[in-house]
Amino acid sequence: MPRIAFADVLKKSARHAVLSAPIAVAGLIVATAPANAESVLKIVPHADLRNVDPIWTTAYITRNHGYLVFDTLFALDENLEVQPQMASGHAVSDDGLTYTITLRDGLEFHDGSPVTAEDVVASIRRWGARDGMGQKLMRVTASLEAADDKTVVLTLSEPYGLVLQSLGKISSNVPFIMPRRLAETDPNKQVEEIIGSGPFRFVADEWQPGNRVVYEKFAGYVPRDEPASYAAGGKVARVDRVEWRYIPRCRHRNPGAVGRRGGLLRTAGR
Repeated sequence: MPRIAFADVLKKSARHAVLSAPIAVAGLIVATAPANAESVLKIVPHADLRNVDPIWTTAYITRNHGYLVFDTLFALDENLEVQPQMASGHAVSDDGLTYTITLRDGLEFHDGSPVTAEDVVASIRRWGARDGMGQKLMRVTASLEAADDKTVVLTLSEPYGLVLQSLGKISSNVPFIMPRRLAETDPNKQVEEIIGSGPFRFVADEWQPGNRVVYEKFAGYVPRDEPASYAAGGKVARVDRVEWRYIPRCRHRNPGAVGRRGGLLRTAGR
């Protein structure tokens, strides 16, 4: 029986994710929407957003929501190569057991607090308790610590070749980073507040399950300098406000189609 390289499996899975439920409608919004003063982008998503914690659920609609609000340490580019996102870079020890990850400058949560290594550690631990790939990584993790405010040190108990692929996975559950106070929530319970460091902030007061979800551009977000590439690169918010308007009949009529109905952008999904 022929052996199949992990990279080939990853590429096949990732391409399937793109075709069936685009990585982030969020990513498309951030990368390509036109820029206008006080601009509002309204879309009809493929599903109703009922759960807003992307670590607690694997629902694609919540994953897409997560890409608007949160950010990740690493991400995949259009060639399915792992690239730094919140990280400025990383180093691996000669024995392959210690990964030292440095956070880039300018990272800030929507509540105004700076993103620190302790936030990252707590977030990765919570994700690692829920996600299958994360659970495997945690089984070979001897320690995960914050060496200082900007440095995360991951030490393995044995060599493991999928560390960066795990931290840079692009679909549910995505290892999104949230404040430590929220990341320390029981992994089997949903967080009670949605605070990320992504290009848009979730407007909880305007969320109407079954009808509307609202996001506003976060002025404190500092995108990477590189061009946007798949889930990696600079996430430049080109609209001031994003509104998801859920219309149930759109889900039942020609599901998975992408087009325009009534001036709203419809999105594909599963």
